[in-house]
Amino acid sequence: MNRDGDEPADLNVPELRLRAVAAARGDQAFDLLIAGGRLVDMVTGQIRAADIGIVGPLIASVHAPGSRTDAMRTVDAEGCFLSPGLIDTHMHIESSMVAPAIYAEAVLPRGVTTIVWDPHEFGNVHGLDGVRWAIEATRQLPLRVIPLAPSCVPSAPGLEIAGADFDAAVMAEMLTWPDIGGVAEVMTMRGVIDGDPRATGIVNAGLLSGKMVCGHARGLEGADLNAFMAAGISSDHELTSGADLLAKLSAGLAIELRGSHDHLLPQFVDVINDLGFLPQTVTLCTDDVFPDELHDGGGLDDVVRRLVRYGLKPEWALRAATLNAAMRLGRSDLGLIAAGRRADIVLFEDLSSFKARHVIVNGAAVAEAGRMIGPIELADAAPLRNSIKLRSFSDNDFRVAATGDRVRLATIDRPRFTQWGETQADVENGFVVPPAGTAMIAVAHRHDKADGRPRVGFLTGWGEWRGAFCTTVSHDSHNLTVFGGNADDMAIAANAVIKAGGGLAVARDGRIEALLPLPLSGLVSDAPLAEAANAFRAVREAIDTIVDWNPPYLVFKACFGATLACNAGPHQTDRGIADVTLGRVLETPVLGEV
Repeated sequence: MNRDGDEPADLNVPELRLRAVAAARGDQAFDLLIAGGRLVDMVTGQIRAADIGIVGPLIASVHAPGSRTDAMRTVDAEGCFLSPGLIDTHMHIESSMVAPAIYAEAVLPRGVTTIVWDPHEFGNVHGLDGVRWAIEATRQLPLRVIPLAPSCVPSAPGLEIAGADFDAAVMAEMLTWPDIGGVAEVMTMRGVIDGDPRATGIVNAGLLSGKMVCGHARGLEGADLNAFMAAGISSDHELTSGADLLAKLSAGLAIELRGSHDHLLPQFVDVINDLGFLPQTVTLCTDDVFPDELHDGGGLDDVVRRLVRYGLKPEWALRAATLNAAMRLGRSDLGLIAAGRRADIVLFEDLSSFKARHVIVNGAAVAEAGRMIGPIELADAAPLRNSIKLRSFSDNDFRVAATGDRVRLATIDRPRFTQWGETQADVENGFVVPPAGTAMIAVAHRHDKADGRPRVGFLTGWGEWRGAFCTTVSHDSHNLTVFGGNADDMAIAANAVIKAGGGLAVARDGRIEALLPLPLSGLVSDAPLAEAANAFRAVREAIDTIVDWNPPYLVFKACFGATLACNAGPHQTDRGIADVTLGRVLETPVLGEV
């Protein structure tokens, strides 16, 4: 979709408005007439029969069914529910491990017409060139993509090293680009709250630009939440419970209710239903969708579908995904089927499966019966290749050196909500013997900004690992990360990923069980969605055989966020065990001899 400063001003071309006015009066035929459907009114919540007349990208008329038949083309909407196009208010295309054009092909036929993309994965790997590529790769897509300026590259400065470093000056530069819609999720929570100059400068650059500043407020409450918001941050998607949702709503944050943590959605539905109305600050987002999930279930349409299945009124789910989202974005042209608005319209067959029969963007039909009408051109991905700057490793690279016969070890306890722990371990041949009940995690810097020696730590609460898993998708610095129960399999998995130019690999008993190459930035496949989804599914199935998951926190998804050092508690990074709250890094988990 052309974003050369056209939208939303493109609707205000006088000639277009004059044509729309004439068509609304009945003095001119519509370009397109949608007839026979039932309109889901996002303002009143009512569902009523209505026909829609469109001129160019503009809705000219919403009128009584059958009262007009003059149109160059008519779409039969009999039996369908008419909704504005769905708007995903916070997401990362890279998490689906496919190119932007392939992502668009997956979600447009399902009724998603606008996404707000934080390309901080590409930014962390390639710097400003990665953000520029993201903009150019989406500029001509029929999917409306609103890119944001990545605010946390790296997510925890001083505690990790990414492929780039975006300070306030870099942020200010990106915000001058007309394509950029605002500041992406500010994850440096502690820095903002404590008034750190770097974090404050990044937020202030957003405020001075007049564009929205989005947040990441996981676990914040009371004075800390007030301080985070007082800095100028206005949204959150990192909700942890129904009580957290209510507290964040009461605080006045714009909510990006995300579908990537399905176990929380029933709680969120209960909170909204207990209120008895849908707050206008509730929007919906996907955040992260894996390729098999995207292929099988879709994008934001799947979030809408699940919320309704858990008991939310369909009208409310759709309003959160349309009108509320448009208001949050300051896009008065979107989110509502009404005369004078933009003609982004979806014809859903029902309000339970939300299967889209027709999808119209800017007044033009782009998808029908679940398929794109025309082809989408892939952007040249050559600038994203060869991003893994690592040599191959030996098994000893994944062992922790120590002296003496027995040592004290610092451990990282619990997935997701981590805390410090301590245990003891034997030393044999100059290396720590992993204590019973622990798993190993190793992170190697892969961007050639520092040495690439793996830093190894010990996890508790992660079960007994019977092999290893390696990934270069490791939020958000995306350094090479390996989990495992033994150094041999960890080295085998790591070397397979390095040879593939990035990706995911599972090793067991000295051999590779599954591999998904991600040669574009170490994040994205160059294969079609079905192929990437199948390979990802094979990795998921293989890793299920080497570790026993314990939902909701010890799950496969936890592997990709285990190095997110901006969150409270200890996290393994390419520098060691880092704790943003304490502001320290342990290069080795060895605390001393016993």
